[in-house]
Amino acid sequence: MPKQWPTITKLETFVPSAHGSGGDYHRQDGDHWIVQGNISCPMHQYPEYKVSRTSWGIGVLGSIFVKLTASDGSVGYATGFGGPPALYLIEEHFKRFVVGQDPRDTNKIWDQMFRASMFYGRKGITLAAISAVDLAIWDLLGKIRDEPIYKMIGGRTKKDIPLYLTGPRPEIAKELGFWGAKVALPHGPPDGHEGIRKNVAYLKQCKEAVGEDYPVQVDCYMSLNVPYTIQLIKACDKAGVDINWWEEVLHPDDFDGHVKLKEALPTHTFTTGEHEYSKYGFRKLIENRAVDIIQPDVMWLGGLTELIKVAAMAAAYDIPVVPHGSGPYSFQAIMTFTNSSFCEVIANSPDGRSISPSFGNLFTNEPMPTNGRIDLTDAPGFGLELNPAAELVPYSSFFSMTKGLGAAGETDEEAKARDKKAVEGK
Repeated sequence: MPKQWPTITKLETFVPSAHGSGGDYHRQDGDHWIVQGNISCPMHQYPEYKVSRTSWGIGVLGSIFVKLTASDGSVGYATGFGGPPALYLIEEHFKRFVVGQDPRDTNKIWDQMFRASMFYGRKGITLAAISAVDLAIWDLLGKIRDEPIYKMIGGRTKKDIPLYLTGPRPEIAKELGFWGAKVALPHGPPDGHEGIRKNVAYLKQCKEAVGEDYPVQVDCYMSLNVPYTIQLIKACDKAGVDINWWEEVLHPDDFDGHVKLKEALPTHTFTTGEHEYSKYGFRKLIENRAVDIIQPDVMWLGGLTELIKVAAMAAAYDIPVVPHGSGPYSFQAIMTFTNSSFCEVIANSPDGRSISPSFGNLFTNEPMPTNGRIDLTDAPGFGLELNPAAELVPYSSFFSMTKGLGAAGETDEEAKARDKKAVEGK
């Protein structure tokens, strides 16, 4: 342990330039199964946006990359979601709460970023930006301590982590050794009764492809409502289609809707949470016990610092926590959480028939499943090594501040000097 603990001396932000590289797995080429139009979504009520999910902008923001340097030369980094707008928030607002700080003070740094942005944030892109900074701080801390994240937050609670696979081909999940498969629902309320019939037929086909005893989950991507969900599930029951769980069927803010669903369908399992943020957002989901599994995304809800708090709150209600996606960032948490028994892996290959790294080519050593399971090494931090060939576009390429707009740490005199220099064309 160093006598003088290092402080954070530098924060840099970038956008990974390649499609599918980094934390935004929606930023894919048009032929990728993740962005094709046969996935029910909130925009399907508008026919012109049913052709593909890229048509309404699911990948418009893109990924980010945050790099931190400490006074002893240690470097920590993380990828995330939010693109150039998230970089702006980090560089022009959150940097002031990070540079100069002791990286062990994760709770203080997180709380300052969250409180300072409450007037415009609390959810969405603001929390995604905070998440990336928080994950980079934890990575830096692990590098300084020469310890993996899971050892710093509670240690190993399981030999390895069982995984289920999300993708368009459940039979591939079974062949590769995953304990279960998750598929996307093709049709929603705008498709009417015919859509329900097609959904039941599709889900029946999925079950037949893997056998009755193999678990299949259904992701509804915030696209249903209470009456439609009840009708759809009853139709599946009538057809003998046994679904392991129904995921994110309602608008994320419809807490009362989940209560209604549990009252109407008490023996069915409902999950949600990937589009919820911070401990405040998860509090009601947990307290009303209407959701059987919560699925926070560590790259979205506020990072590891906040995921630890949400998982602890859920543990007090004996509610399992199964983080959404996020690869190695989720694995480190699940390895130590006692109420996290398994995790999700997304089939990132374009056709969904093979497993590709969650973050594309951004890292050289992203851990990959073996026979549907994942184990962790004792590599420090999150254990990820940046690919020297990864193209990272710096913040300055997107925002060139030629006027005094309140850049982080800038004095009035510095702003005036910069404005004068811009006017003079120097």
